[in-house]
Amino acid sequence: MCVRRMAIAVSRPHKAPMPSAVAEAPADPLDEARAILRRTFGHAEFRGLQANVIAEVLAGNSAMAVLPTGGGKSVCYQIPSMMRPGLGLVVSPLIALMTDQVAGLQQSGVAAARLDSNIDPQEKADTWRRIEAGELDLLYVSPEGLMQPWMLERLARVPLALIAIDEAHCVSQWGHDFRPEYRMLGRLAELFPGVPRLAVTATADARTRDDIRAELHLEASPEFVDSFARPELVLSAERKRGSALKRVVELVAARPDRSGVIYAGSRDKTEQIAQALRDAGVPALAYHAGLERQLRSDRLEQFLQADAAVMVATIAFGMGVDKPDVRFVIHADAPASIEAYWQEIGRAGRDGDLAEGITLYGAADMSWALRRIGERDVDPVVKQAQTAKVRQLYALLDGTGCRAATVRRYFGEEGVEACGQCDLCTGRIDLSDATEAAQKALSAAHRLGGRFGRGRLVDHLLGKTKDVSDSEAALSTWGIGQELSASAWRDLVEQLLFEGLLREDPNDGRPLVGVGDADAVRAVFRGERRVAIQTRAEEPAGRVRKARKGRETLATAPSDKALFEALRAWRSREAKGQHVPPYVIFHDRTLAEIAAVKPGSRAALERVNGVGEGKLARYGAAVLEVVAGFAG
Repeated sequence: MCVRRMAIAVSRPHKAPMPSAVAEAPADPLDEARAILRRTFGHAEFRGLQANVIAEVLAGNSAMAVLPTGGGKSVCYQIPSMMRPGLGLVVSPLIALMTDQVAGLQQSGVAAARLDSNIDPQEKADTWRRIEAGELDLLYVSPEGLMQPWMLERLARVPLALIAIDEAHCVSQWGHDFRPEYRMLGRLAELFPGVPRLAVTATADARTRDDIRAELHLEASPEFVDSFARPELVLSAERKRGSALKRVVELVAARPDRSGVIYAGSRDKTEQIAQALRDAGVPALAYHAGLERQLRSDRLEQFLQADAAVMVATIAFGMGVDKPDVRFVIHADAPASIEAYWQEIGRAGRDGDLAEGITLYGAADMSWALRRIGERDVDPVVKQAQTAKVRQLYALLDGTGCRAATVRRYFGEEGVEACGQCDLCTGRIDLSDATEAAQKALSAAHRLGGRFGRGRLVDHLLGKTKDVSDSEAALSTWGIGQELSASAWRDLVEQLLFEGLLREDPNDGRPLVGVGDADAVRAVFRGERRVAIQTRAEEPAGRVRKARKGRETLATAPSDKALFEALRAWRSREAKGQHVPPYVIFHDRTLAEIAAVKPGSRAALERVNGVGEGKLARYGAAVLEVVAGFAG
C-alpha cells in the first residue's frame, strides 16, 4: 500500500510525498492538514467539527457531515483532496456554485477545475490532460455530467482521492430540494469501492439524513452533525398586509448601501420587484431561469462585484452564491419548508458579521404550497411528509417562540436556548385571547357553506355585505362582529387558516373559505382550545438590533478607515480585471485586519488571518504598497 501511494505521489509533485516504509512514524495527519489550512487558506485552526470530518476522510473512510451554512463544509473535502493521492472529485448541483468555489481555490493556489456545459471544448481538453497527468487536486462536476457512461469510464482509469457529494440533501425525497438525478449517485459505492465518499449539507433533519445515508450507501459510516446556530443572523417575520411589493421596497430602502438578496416565488415577480426597487433608486437586478444564459452570468458577476447591490431571484439562485457581505435576505414570498428557509436565509452574514433574515408570509402562500403538494404525482407517504413540512414552516413563521431556537430544535438539536435577538425574543409581538371572536368567524363560515371568500366573510361578520340576500341577513351570524375592525377580522381569519381551523378551496384562483378540521373546530367551541391573535409593535424599518453581548462585529477604527477603503478599492480593481468576485481575493474581514495591523513586511502580512502562501505570492507586493502609502 505504501509503495502504491508513493508512486502516485511522485507523479503528482504538488502533493507532499508519502514517507517510506522504513522512515520514522508519520506525523499526525491533522497536523499536516492544519499546516495546509494555514499555508493555503491563511487560517490558524479548524472550526467546529471540521477536524473530526477531515480526520475520518484522511483515514480512508466514508462519512456524512451536516455543518451550518458558512461553517466551512468545503474545507472538509478540499484539504483531504490535497493530501490524499489521486484526484478529489466534487459533485455539485449548480454551475454558479462550482464556478465560485473553483475561482476561490485557484486564487489560493490550489489546482482545481470544473467540467460543465459552460466550458469550451479547448478548456475541457486541457482539463482532461491535467487530470490524466495527475496535475489536479480537485475536479468539480454536476451529477448529470458525472453519471454519463463515458465520464465514468474515463474516471475509472484515474486514481481518486475521494468523492464529495455537496448539497447532499438533494438526494432525499424528504429534503427541501430533491433532485432525481442525485439518486443516481448511489451507484458510486459500487463503481469506486475503494474510494472514500463524503456527503455534506447544511440542512437536513433526522429523516432526511437517514434517507441520504441509505441512498448513498453510507449506513455504516459515521455521521457528524454540528450545531445549526447562526448567531450572526437577526430573524424576523411579518404577515403580508396590503401590497407585499410596497413593503419590500420599504424594507430595502431602509437598508441603504448594503448587499441583499430578495427571494420571490415567480420569474415575473422578480422582474416586478427589481423594477420597483430601481424606480426607488436602489441598484437591483432580477435573476431567474427565464433569462438568456449570458445575461444571467453578467448579472451574477455584477452582483458579486458590487459592494452594495440587491439581487431579486427565484430560489435556484441561492446555493450558487457565497458572497460573504450579504447583509440581508428578504423572502417576498414564504419559502417551501424550514430546510429551505434556513438554506436561503443562510446566504446572509457568511462573513460572520451581523445580518438580517426577514420573511413576509400569508395564509394564501400556505394554501398555494399545500395545493401544489396535492397536485404532485408522488407517493402518498411523501405527500403527507411534505404537507407536514409546510405546516411546520408556518408554525415557525406565525408562532410565538424564538425563531432561531425553533429551527434548531426542528433539526434535532437539544439544549437550545433562545437567541435573544429575533423579533419574538425582543418582545415586539403581544398576544390577546380571541377565542370568542374565532367562534363567531367559524360559525359564519359554517353557515355560509364555504361559498364565499375572505372579504365576503368579513363583510358578513360586520353586516356590510352589499346587496345582501334576505336569507343571508337572516343568519344568526350576520353583523355579529362589530367589536373588531375589518383589518382585525382579516388578521383573525388568516390566523384561523394558519391553524387549520378554516380552509381555502382554490376555486380557480378565487379561493373560497370553509370550515377546517372538524375535531379542532369542536374543541374551540367547547373551550378546550384557545385562539390567540398577535399584535405587533412596529419599529422603524431597517433598524438592526445590536448583537448579543460578546458578539464580534466587523468594525474599523476611525484611524484605519481610510486604509481599509483604499484596500477595498485596490481589491475591486483587481477583481474586475480578473472577472472574479472581490471576496475570492480577500474577505472584508482580512482587509480590516490588514488595515489595523498595517504590516510592513511579507512576514507580517502572512500572519494576517486569510492570507495564505498563494495569495501572499500573488498579491503581497501590491497590498504592502497600498499599506505603505498610509505609513506615518
